Amino acid sequence: MKDFLQDLRVQRWDDHRYYHHSRINQTLHLISAISFLLAYALVFTDPAMAALVAWLVSMLSRQSGHFFFEPKGYDEINQATHEYKEEIKVGYNLQRKVVLMAIWALSPLLLVWQPDLLGLIEPHADWRGFAHNVGLMWFAVGVGGLIFRVLQLAALKDLRTGLVWASKILTDPFHDIMLYHKAPLYLLRGQLLDPGHKVG
Repeated sequence: MKDFLQDLRVQRWDDHRYYHHSRINQTLHLISAISFLLAYALVFTDPAMAALVAWLVSMLSRQSGHFFFEPKGYDEINQATHEYKEEIKVGYNLQRKVVLMAIWALSPLLLVWQPDLLGLIEPHADWRGFAHNVGLMWFAVGVGGLIFRVLQLAALKDLRTGLVWASKILTDPFHDIMLYHKAPLYLLRGQLLDPGHKVG
């Protein structure tokens, strides 16, 4: 358990120092984290709605921060190239995120082509039913994406690395609120990049 928690700390620290320099990105992660907590609360009563919140608010805000606001040049603070950071990224790097987001964005077309998904769900009768079924599909995409990367990491490295990463992903909303709750204030003061990333 001690090694597991140490690995979790390392994965969290690497993720923060390599991929969260931008105060805009940090602020978007705060929005994402808060909405993910709402999705977590909804998952027990309405998984479809939880998935809609998670993908349309949490994931869009989170990933737009990475794609559009995070610097892609040489990382002076960590003395690392963008290519190096992408190569060592444990979870979904930008290339893998493009694939995941494409699957997410295109998946509702399956409901247009096959409204009952080969008998797996009740076909929609109106736009609310369609939205509900999209939510169910996105829930499956989210869970599938998590399981797929855990199994991939288990094959490439070891099972513990995959389970540590899954634990990190599932607890990121809590951790992000702790890390980035002041990011909007720094942003209002005109600070676009986090000057520190020092070990605290």
